Formats: sequence, C-alpha cells, structure tokens
Amino acid sequence: MRKFVLDRIEENKAVLECENGESVTLEIKALPPNIKEGDVLVFEEGSFFLNEKETEERKQKIKNLMDLLFE
Repeated sequence: MRKFVLDRIEENKAVLECENGESVTLEIKALPPNIKEGDVLVFEEGSFFLNEKETEERKQKIKNLMDLLFE
C-alpha cells in the first residue's frame, strides 16, 4: 500500500505527492470521484482509494498548527 496526497488538479490531470516527496501526475479519471486538494489517497490492488480518516486527521493537524502559528 502506498499513500499519496492530492496536491492539485490541473484540467484533466491530478498531481499527487508521494510519501517520499516525489510527485506523480495522473489522469483525473484514474482517481475516485469528488476528490479535493489535500485528500489522502492509498494505492492498493491497482486502484486508488480515498482514505477519509487520514484526510480528516491531516486537516485537523494542519488546523492545529495554523492555530498555534497565529495565536
């Protein structure tokens, strides 16, 4: 299982950041529907899946860091 974060969507392409910091560009149709920038995706058994739990945890962690930074 490999994890990725959706960095951005450009036209019909998605740019994913891998755990090791490398970027991968894919056709958007290869990913689950209704994904958004910042979503955590896992690649298993030849397909990408949205990991809702890790996406929410990541968003909360970023929010907490922002709160600390701007207190």
